[in-house]
Parts: sequence; C-alpha cells; structure tokens
Amino acid sequence: MSTLTEIPSGKTKREVIEQAVIRFAGDSGDGMQITGSQFTNTVALYGNDIATFPDYPAEIRAPAGTVPGVSGFQLNFSSGEVYTPGDSVDVLVAMNPAALKVNIGDLKANGILIVNSDSFEEADLRKAHITSNPLEDNSLDKFRVFPVELQRLTRAALQNLGLDAKSMDRCKNFFALGMCYWLYNRSMDPTVRWIDDKFSKKPLLAEANKLALKAGYSYCEATEAFQISYEIPPAQLTPGTYRNLSGNQALALGFVTASQKCGLKLFLGSYPITPASDILHELSKYKNFGVLTFQAEDEIAAITSSIGASYSGLLSITTTSGPGMALKTEALGLAVMTELPIVICDIQRGGPSTGLPTKTEQADLLQAMFGRNSEAPIPVLAAATPGDCFWVAMEASRIALKYMVPVIILSDGYLANGAEPWRIPTVDEIPAIPVKFEKKAEGFFPYKRDPETLSRPWAIPGTPGLEHRIGGLEKQETTGNVNYEPLNHENMVRVRAAKVEAIRQDIPNVMPTGDPEGDLLLVSWGSTYGSVLQAVKAQRARGRKIGHLHLRHLNPLPANVGDVLKRYKKVLVPELNMGQLLWVLRAKYLVDAVGLNKIQGRPFKQNELEQKIEEVLGL
Repeated sequence: MSTLTEIPSGKTKREVIEQAVIRFAGDSGDGMQITGSQFTNTVALYGNDIATFPDYPAEIRAPAGTVPGVSGFQLNFSSGEVYTPGDSVDVLVAMNPAALKVNIGDLKANGILIVNSDSFEEADLRKAHITSNPLEDNSLDKFRVFPVELQRLTRAALQNLGLDAKSMDRCKNFFALGMCYWLYNRSMDPTVRWIDDKFSKKPLLAEANKLALKAGYSYCEATEAFQISYEIPPAQLTPGTYRNLSGNQALALGFVTASQKCGLKLFLGSYPITPASDILHELSKYKNFGVLTFQAEDEIAAITSSIGASYSGLLSITTTSGPGMALKTEALGLAVMTELPIVICDIQRGGPSTGLPTKTEQADLLQAMFGRNSEAPIPVLAAATPGDCFWVAMEASRIALKYMVPVIILSDGYLANGAEPWRIPTVDEIPAIPVKFEKKAEGFFPYKRDPETLSRPWAIPGTPGLEHRIGGLEKQETTGNVNYEPLNHENMVRVRAAKVEAIRQDIPNVMPTGDPEGDLLLVSWGSTYGSVLQAVKAQRARGRKIGHLHLRHLNPLPANVGDVLKRYKKVLVPELNMGQLLWVLRAKYLVDAVGLNKIQGRPFKQNELEQKIEEVLGL
C-alpha cells in the first residue's frame, strides 16, 4: 500500500511505502560493505526496523571484476516489523558486470537497477564471462535501468582536490550511496559525521568522500533521473534506547555483561577464523572491563588456554567455526572430564574442510551434540537473531557456571554478520549470575556433587587445603583420584550425562506461535527463525491451521517438546543442512517429520518455505 504526494520544489513525486529491500553489489574492493553499513545506520537512526545480510566473497583476493570476487550487502528496512533481509530486491546497485550477473536474478520485475556504466567495457564483460553487453542487448527490459557513469562523475566532482585517479575512483561507492539517500529521502548527515571521524587524520580523503556523497545526491536532484522518490515512515518499536547490532557484536557484549553479572574476569582464547574472528576483535576493546583476550597459535592452544583460565577461576570462552571445532574435539572431551565451565562459540559456515568460509550454513548441530570420542555430552544452545546472540551468551554463561560444564553456542555467518536494531536493556532487566567458589578445606572433595545440579565444587588453585588432581584420565567419584575400575567408569559416565539432563529443570517449556494445534507444525532452530516465522504468518493469513516451534535449547531439549509435536498432524523441519535436527527429532520422539533442506550458503527465502508448506498440506 502506498500514497503519492507532489514535492513542491521539483517535478518528482514522493511515494510513501511500507518497506523496501536494497542490495549493493560490486567487487570486493568497491566498498559495498561500508556502503551498506552506512545506509543501514542512517535508516536505523531514522527509526525504521531493519535486517541486513552482508555477503562476502569466499576468495581472499579474487581477480578484480570476476564472479568469485563479488561482494554484496542487502538491507530490508520497513515501517513495520522486519524478520528477514528480504527475498526479492526492490533496488539493485551493480558496480560491474560480475555483480550484475550474480545478483540480477533476485531483482523484482520493474525493480530499480542502478548500474555503473563505466565498468561495462569489453574487458569488463570478458572478466565476468558475459558475451554481450546487457546494457545494450535488451536483456534488462523488465527492469527500470539507470546507467550512471559513476567513475566519470566521481572524478568530475573531485577534480579540484589534487587526488590521483585511483584515490578518486575509490570514492564512487559514496556517489552511489548519495543517490540512494536521495531515492529514499534520507539525510546524509550521519554518514558525513562518520566520514569525518573515520578520516580524521586524512582530511583530504574525508573531503573527497563527502564531496562524492553530496555529488550523488545532487545528481538525482539536477537530472531528475528518477520520477519517484520513496518515503518509509519510522517503525513503531518498543520504547527504549536502540543501537544497530550484529550477531558477533551481540555475543561479545553478552559475555562482557555476563562477566560483570557474575563478578569474574572474562578470558577469551581464540584463533582467528571466518566468520568468528570479529568476536575476538570486539572483545579486545573491553580491557577496561577486565577482559583478557589471547590470540593463540592454533585452535588447540585456544581452547586449552580457556580450560586453564577456567581452572584458575575466570569466566572462560573460546570462539571458532566448524573446522576449528574439529580441531578442538579432544580438548572438548577434556573440558567434559574435568567438569570446568567454559563456553564454546561455533559460528557455523559451509563445509566440509575449508568449505565456504564466508557463506552461512547450519552445518554443525550433530558435531556439537556428538562430535567427541566416547560419551561426552555437552549442552548446546542456538541463537535465533543477531540481537538474541546477547541473551544466548548470557544463558550459556549461566548454565556453564551453575552446572560446571562446557556449553556450546551455535551461531552462523548469517547471524554473525547480519544486524538489526537492538533495544539496550536496563541493568535491572539483566539477571545476576551467582558464582560459588569452594573455600572450606573441611569435607572438601573435588567431585562431591551438588544434589540439585550434580555439579562439582569449583576450587581455585592456591586455596589452602583444596589441592586436587585434574586431567583427562577417568576420575574416581567424589575423590577425583585417577581410577580405572569398570563400575566407577560407568557410574561417572552416567553422572556426567545426568548432569547435562538436569539442566532441563532450568529450561522453560516451549510454546508454539500461531495455532497451538492443527494440521502442520514447523520446527526451526538458529537463524532460520525469521524466515520461518514470516512464512507461517503469511500462510495463517490464508487460513492455514499451522504453528511454529523455535528451539533455542537443543541439548537438552525442553521437557514438553514431545507433547507439542503430538498436537499436529504433520511436522516440517526447515534447515540449512541435510536434516540434522530432523534426525534428532525423529530418533528421540519417533515423529514422522519431514525436512526442507537447503545447502547453498544462503538463508531461506519466504517463498521457498511457503511452497513447501503448501506441498506438505497437499494444497
């Protein structure tokens, strides 16, 4: 639904719409992530609800202008609630033929296509393996195409600054950004302030980028290239103070907050790996909060340093992705055996092996649950949205400290790099995390169990009278001495498993959204939350009797999951893998669930889910 109003100062009309999806795409050196981030910050300050999807090239240094080197940034912004970065794109900004080739399939019919026509020479087309110029062969006739000489116009705007041609060309992304600000009636002021701050020590570059930004805005005003500009009113969000937050930033803030709430210093032992590295970068900024960050020489050193830090009484975490989880496997077993509280963050990506370093996939659920030798159960949680990563970090820290167990958090590239407006909670809204260290030598045994949680005491090295053994060999119940007796081993294996199962008493029952019973239940976990929720809402609006159950605690599962599954005639489990949660639900609850599986390095689109829903319902 939209309305048109005349703008008195010109011939252009302004159309009020509810939402729009825009994608910036170009070479990895074209600054598409910066362009998208600045547009995101501007619309967030305006008050729109947003969801973003940065899409990085997997190649570190792909040849310029080639398909493997294409970088993209998609943003869905709206006056209503936003759950996903959007399916089809309303506006595509393509900086070269390769970007056009990769992304044109997602542009809506009659959508706006802004093309850098300066990059469509014969050599550019050849790099992208395009045989004819799409700007001339009528292949783009179903779109509203706006060829703009971004390179030439940017150089013209900056010609008096004395910059070389290469430096001027680097500013063309801000020319395109200025055009988009005009198209959606957004102020340039937030980006101007960002440029001044970013290039405070390089005033000439600051001036160049500001001039390019304003030139793009002025180009639209002067040429009247667009007959319509668009206005998307602010969203009606819950009152409060908001900030734009990515999933990795939210995890970092969650752990810093958890350390403050439990009164312990935070230690991160990490080896850089995409897409988890930003957590290390972010936490390194919080030294004034007692945060200790250690960049290890490999994944094994990263997790074992975290185990050592936990032994010494710190809130200890380690971060990685799927290949790193494989390398951490033996040390994960050590953390289970020593029963020390650490949190392991697995920011999933496509595999196997190095796989798809910058692409998203729900690849590691079974690895998180079972990927260790022998019987070594570990609690597993998964975040639903970028903002939810904050609360999952808090919850994982609480469980680890209360039950003296390692805990795995599953995020993924989609959540890690995506962003949304996040309401900053007040201090009173964040629960305390109590921690109890054993201090009395009398009656102390390192594996004496708490009757409620089955946790063992946390005794800090150096505390008089609390000396005890630690290591990977089997422990004798209560004393902690090395013990190889068969019945003791079986008892300890069962106790460690029972301790993880005991966490269920701290997990609230889950309630499906939508219909509480009916023809179909969709069960999701992790980053599929938004797209599944949106698809269910759309289908219920058409009269379907369906519900949506999203799981944040994956091991142990909430106590009432089996009862919820029984209320529906059919169960559908959409996953960005071959069906890992599906396997667990079928095995545990003997439910005849079916899966919808996508393994393309991209999140679900709403229409993909709706088609499957209608197929399962026989419509």
